[in-house]
Amino acid sequence: MKHVSILVPKSNAILSSVIGPYKIFKSVNDFILESGKSDRPFFDVNLVGIDKDTVLYDGAFSIHCDATIQDITKTDLIIIAAVKPNWIAEVIENNYAFIPWIKQQRSLHNAEVASLCLGAFILAETGLLDYKQCTTHWAGIDLLRQKYPQIEILPEKIVTEQDGIYSSGGAYSFLNLIIHLVHKFCGQDVAVYVSKLFEIDISRDNQNQFAIFKGQKEHGDTLIQRAQSFIENHVTEKISVEQLSNMLAISQRNFIRRFKKATANTPLEYIQRVKVEAAKHSLEATQKTINEIMFSVGYSDTKAFRSLFKRYTGLTPMAYKNKYNRELVSY
Repeated sequence: MKHVSILVPKSNAILSSVIGPYKIFKSVNDFILESGKSDRPFFDVNLVGIDKDTVLYDGAFSIHCDATIQDITKTDLIIIAAVKPNWIAEVIENNYAFIPWIKQQRSLHNAEVASLCLGAFILAETGLLDYKQCTTHWAGIDLLRQKYPQIEILPEKIVTEQDGIYSSGGAYSFLNLIIHLVHKFCGQDVAVYVSKLFEIDISRDNQNQFAIFKGQKEHGDTLIQRAQSFIENHVTEKISVEQLSNMLAISQRNFIRRFKKATANTPLEYIQRVKVEAAKHSLEATQKTINEIMFSVGYSDTKAFRSLFKRYTGLTPMAYKNKYNRELVSY
């Protein structure tokens, strides 16, 4: 039997990311018993908190945990539930008691650890993600990069796994990680059954199509903010890094260094992402052709535009339009 500790962060936990894994692991147990695969359940699941009772969503919900971290002396798998995106520093401070406990379970018992969505910030604080791969909600990617530069962040991934450390992408993509764990521990047939039971698309492996690029603006570098504003206000034009550095009267090398430090993107990446975001909006809301949209964001090479768009979204422009255009999807 594998012991699973689903951690319930104080005040900031996302309720669905606690209930979802709990229900799936319990359903695996039911299937294993009912199908005769075993006469014992596979997972022993506890909801584990710093305190026994945790109030969520301004008192609208509360979770009564089975145990506190003081009660669990040994566990095999730790699931760090997702947290709300606001005030990450406060989330970490309120839940810091989890950090030494997770590290102890890892060092003494080789516990595997999985973060769901923005729970990655709690996992990152343990140091267990250092020089390992990680993903999280697209909205938290830039902050995670800035706060933990030693982590190899893969923003497009739905699930990452390295040396028994796991992470999931944003929102309900945590379901894909839980199915991945079921597959690893219980086999393909159990994973397929549970994915059908909960109607989870197990083929998803990329979250880029859901990302909305807004750009990091809260860095305090006013010169770089000017460059960002210029890029965003001239999306229809061809913009070069040389043009931007000349406009700001700064050397190109220094401009690139400051821009990357402030935004977690090179200037070229930022220009590309802003243009792709503008193209996505046109694909979603208009009936313009792909070429018309390509020209409107400053590109003239169809092959280059298609390749760039797919790099940042995981879909071709036409596939994106077919999937998200308001008029097309209404039929």
